[in-house]
Amino acid sequence: MATEGGTKAVVAALLANTGIAITKFIAFALTGASSMLAEAVHSCADAGNQVLLLVGGRRAQRKATPEHPFGYGRVRYVFAFIVAIVLFSVGGLFALYEAFHKYEETRDGHPNELLEGDWWWVPIVVLVAAIVMEIFSFRTAIVESNKVRQSKSWVQFVRRHKSPELPVILLEDLGALIGLVFALIGVGMALITDNAYWDVAGTAAIGLLLVVIAVILAIEMSSLLIGEGAAEENVNKILAAATAGDDIGRVIHLRTLYTGPEELLVAAKLAVRTDQTGEQIAAAINGAEERIRAAVPEATHIFLEPDIDRAAAPAP
Repeated sequence: MATEGGTKAVVAALLANTGIAITKFIAFALTGASSMLAEAVHSCADAGNQVLLLVGGRRAQRKATPEHPFGYGRVRYVFAFIVAIVLFSVGGLFALYEAFHKYEETRDGHPNELLEGDWWWVPIVVLVAAIVMEIFSFRTAIVESNKVRQSKSWVQFVRRHKSPELPVILLEDLGALIGLVFALIGVGMALITDNAYWDVAGTAAIGLLLVVIAVILAIEMSSLLIGEGAAEENVNKILAAATAGDDIGRVIHLRTLYTGPEELLVAAKLAVRTDQTGEQIAAAINGAEERIRAAVPEATHIFLEPDIDRAAAPAP
């Protein structure tokens, strides 16, 4: 299930991008600026991506079944990976195609609507308004991320946070803000210099930016899809909790795996004493499980196996 903060950031981004997309399409219709079309499609892709994140969070709430005994938590990673694909294709590649198409038209001497029309001021107003709306969305994502980021840097947060919604929104909003600046520079310089190649350059810069962000998102989401273990901090907590009782010698080996953003599987082999009875061993294992669950609440699936510590046993 998506966290409340993540859902709030996604909804804020969805509302902002929907409004921004509409105004950009109007501006493109009036001016013909290729950077405005690239930005409009970018905003549509972003809005569609936010819908995908909401749908993924909803579908991840389904209860476990015999076919999927660990639940559907990873569905959120699947939808976040689809977001990266949409951003790469619909956003980045389209902008690069539009830049190439506009370059060909400019080179062949076709008239540029942006430079020759009466609506030259429209894209400037729209871009400034879009920047204001995007800042609102980005601020919401930052505020919600700060609630769970703790002492991590922003790079560490994006790379290590297990819930995909906030990192995705942060990268999308950051890319949108930078893209709007590229578009503003491209359109502004085209109007100032009466050179349509500035508009082409702004569009190409937007495309390259979106491709880079999409690749980063794809790498991070694919890592989560493959399966990531607990962070070192949580591993240390699990080891300390497992051996906190006198009835557990040490953790012989430990494996962890996230089956969902807030669902951690813990599998470990614990060393018990040779003089313990079966009932004592069962009590020791149950105690270790309770301590691990208290130390790391997201450890929802815990499987502990007792064994003899042969490394510590005296040689025959």
